[in-house]
Amino acid sequence: MSRFSAPIAEQIWDMKYRFKEADGTAIDATVEDSWKRIAKALASVETDAPKWEKTFYNALEDFKFLPAGRITAGAGTGRAVTLFNCFVMGTIPDSMGGIFDMLREAALTMQQGGGIGYDFSTIRPKGAGVSGVAADASGPLSFMDVWDAMCRTIMSAGSRRGAMMATMRCDHPDIIDFITAKSDPARLRMFNMSVLVTDPFMEAVKAGKSWDLKFNDKTYSTIQARDLWDKIMQSTYDFAEPGVIFIDRINQMNNLNYCEQIAATNPCGEQPLPPYGACLLGSVNLARLIKDPFEDAATLDVAELEALVATAVRMMDNTVDASQFPLEAQAQEAAAKRRIGLGVTGLADALLMVGLRYGSDEAARQTEHWLHAIARAAYRASAHLAREKGAFPLFEADAFLASGSLQAMDEDVRSEIAEHGIRNALLTSIAPTGTISLYAGNVSSGIEPVFAYAYNRKVLQKDGSRTEEEVVDYAVALWREKFGDAPLPDHFVDAQTLAPLEHVKMQSAAQKWVDSSISKTINCPEDISFEAFKEVYMEAWDTGCKGCTTYRPNDITGSVLSVSESSEVAAEADTGAEVIYMSEPLDRPNALEGNTYKLKWPDSEHAIYLTVNDVIVGGHRRPFEVFINSKNMEHFAWTVALTRMISAVFRRGGDVSFVVEELKAVFDPRGGAWMGGKYIPSILAAIGGVIEQHMIATGFIEGEGMGLKVDPTADVVNLDAPRGKSCPSCGQFDMRMVEGCMTCASCGHSKCG
Repeated sequence: MSRFSAPIAEQIWDMKYRFKEADGTAIDATVEDSWKRIAKALASVETDAPKWEKTFYNALEDFKFLPAGRITAGAGTGRAVTLFNCFVMGTIPDSMGGIFDMLREAALTMQQGGGIGYDFSTIRPKGAGVSGVAADASGPLSFMDVWDAMCRTIMSAGSRRGAMMATMRCDHPDIIDFITAKSDPARLRMFNMSVLVTDPFMEAVKAGKSWDLKFNDKTYSTIQARDLWDKIMQSTYDFAEPGVIFIDRINQMNNLNYCEQIAATNPCGEQPLPPYGACLLGSVNLARLIKDPFEDAATLDVAELEALVATAVRMMDNTVDASQFPLEAQAQEAAAKRRIGLGVTGLADALLMVGLRYGSDEAARQTEHWLHAIARAAYRASAHLAREKGAFPLFEADAFLASGSLQAMDEDVRSEIAEHGIRNALLTSIAPTGTISLYAGNVSSGIEPVFAYAYNRKVLQKDGSRTEEEVVDYAVALWREKFGDAPLPDHFVDAQTLAPLEHVKMQSAAQKWVDSSISKTINCPEDISFEAFKEVYMEAWDTGCKGCTTYRPNDITGSVLSVSESSEVAAEADTGAEVIYMSEPLDRPNALEGNTYKLKWPDSEHAIYLTVNDVIVGGHRRPFEVFINSKNMEHFAWTVALTRMISAVFRRGGDVSFVVEELKAVFDPRGGAWMGGKYIPSILAAIGGVIEQHMIATGFIEGEGMGLKVDPTADVVNLDAPRGKSCPSCGQFDMRMVEGCMTCASCGHSKCG
C-alpha cells in the first residue's frame, strides 16, 4: 500500500529516488522498499546490523527522518556515487598547472554527484605580472569561465547538472568585477556567487572608512568601504547575486577553529567547509511530529523528537563509513572530522499546526526552542557514540569546548563531551529541502515559510498531453481534512506576504543553535526601496546570521511564480494564443528568413559559415534549419550529420533550446580555445554559442539560462504575458527561489543539485 499523501510525492520518488535498472525497470517496488534499502545500507557498518536496520527503518517510515537526496537515491544501490552532498575543493594555487589540477578534481567530484565550492581569492588579479612569460594575468574571473564551461558537461546523480559556489574576499582587487559578473545573463550560469565579508570590512562600512584592495600584501587600490558595500547591495538588488557570507563569524564560531580555516561554502551556503571538506545532510520532518494539530493542545512531541534525532545522528555517522568519495583527500577529511549536517524541514507547517504565525516573535521563540532541543539531542547522541565507537580523530577536548558554538550548550552535555569526547565535529545545518519536502507530501521546505498553500501544476503524460493536478501544502491538506472548506486562520501567511525583516528574524533565531549554517532565501517585493533592501543585510549582520541571501524579482533572473490559496489555476495558459507545438514536422516553405555567421576557430585554417533559417509561426520567428559550410574537409562528415540532425529537431517544434545547451556542453579532449575573452571548450560549443545568439536575436529565447519566450509544450500560450524562467528539466514556468536555489515546483529540479 502506498504511503504517499499526494500524487506529486510519488512522482518525485519515482523520478529521483526510486532504485531502477539502467533500462528503467523498477527495483524498488514501493517506497517501503526504498526505506529498507537505505536502512540496510546504513546499518551494514554496525556489529548488530539487523537491530539497527529495524531502528533506521522506523525513523524513515512515514517520512519522519529524510536523508538528503544523495543518500536516498544512492544508498544500497552499489553505484559509484557519493552519499555526500557538499564539498569545498582544495585551495586553488596561483599557477596555471595548479589551477587546471583543481579543475580536474572538480570534474571528478561533480561526476559522482557532489556540489562544490571554491574560493577564487587565491588567484592573482587581472593585470598582475606573470613572471617568466612577459605577460599579465587574466584574473580569477577568466578561470571561473573555464569552470563554468566544464560544469556544463558534468551530469550529477539524478541527471541534474553540477552545482558550484564561487567565493571571493571583499579585499581582492578584482572584487568589483566579481560582484557585477552575473549582470551578463550569458555568463557564469553554473555558479552561485558570494562575497566573503570580513569583520573589519563591516566595521569600515559602519564607520565610513576607506578600504584597501590587495593581493599578497600589495595594495592595488583604495576605495570607500561604503561604496563597495553599496556595489554589492546594488548587484544583488538588481539580479539577486552575489550573496554575502560573514566569513570571520563563521571561523570564530567553528567548532574546529583550532585545526582548520574556512574560505568557501557548498553551492547553497549551508555548509562552510575547509579545503577538501565534505558533509552529508539529512532533515528531521517537524511537521510529522505535531500532536493534535490545530487544536488548543497542539504541541510537538519533544521526546519523540529527541529519539528521532539520536537515530538520525547514528545513521548519518554511519554514512561517513558507507559512502564513496571522488577524491582520497575528501575521504581523509571526512574520516578525520566526521562532519554531519542534521537539519529540519516542515518548520513553517509545524508552526501553523500549533497556531503560530511565521515571522512573529512567538514563532521565532518557538523555532529557537525546537532547534535547541535538536542541537542538545544531537550533541548528546554524538557523545554517546564517542563512548561506544571513539571520538573523531582530531578531537581536542579543551579546544573543542572553547569554540564559539559550544559556549551556550547545556552544561550536562558539555560534561559528557569532556568525559567521552564526541563522534562528530559538527552536527547541525539547515539545507535546501525542496525536492525531499515534495517527496514527503509537500511539507514546507527547510525553515522557509510556506511558498503557496495550493497551486495547479501541469503534468506531462507519456502520450505527450498534459493534465493538471492540485498541489496542496501539507498543513493545508490536514486543515481541509479536519475542517473542510472553513477559511484558513489569520496566522496562515506565506512567503509573498511576509516582511523581509521577519525572514531575518526567523533565520537569526534558528542560527543560534545551528553550528554550521543555514540555506534560506529572504523574499523581497519588487518595489522594495534600495535603502530598505540594504537594511535587510545589515539586520542579518547585527542579529548573528552567518550569511544572507535575498531574492527580488528582476530582469536577469526573472520573476517568481506567485499563487494564492484562492487561485483556481496557476498562470499557465491564455485561451486564444497561438499553438506552437507541432505534432508533425512542418513542411519547408519555398523561402525562409535567416542569417549567416562566420566562425573562426583558432586551430582551424578555414572559417566555418553557419546559416540559421527561421520559420514564421503565429507571427513569431522560430529556428527551422541549420547549414554549416567550410573549406576544411576535415569537418565535412560531422558537419553534414550535425546539420541534418539539428534541422530535424528544429522542424519538430517545441522546446529546441536544449540543442544549444547540449552543443555548448561538449568538451574537446584536445582542449578548447579563448574567443572574445571567454573560454570555449570545443568547436561544437562555439557553434552552439552562435545558434544561441541567433535565438536571442530573433526573440525565441531570452538569454542563456533564461528560458524560452514561450512554453512550447503547453496547449496554448500567451506570447505577450511575462512568464519568468522556465524549468530546464520539465519546461514549466514554476521556478521559485527557495533556500538560495532556483527550484521547480512541478518536477523538483533544483539548480543546487
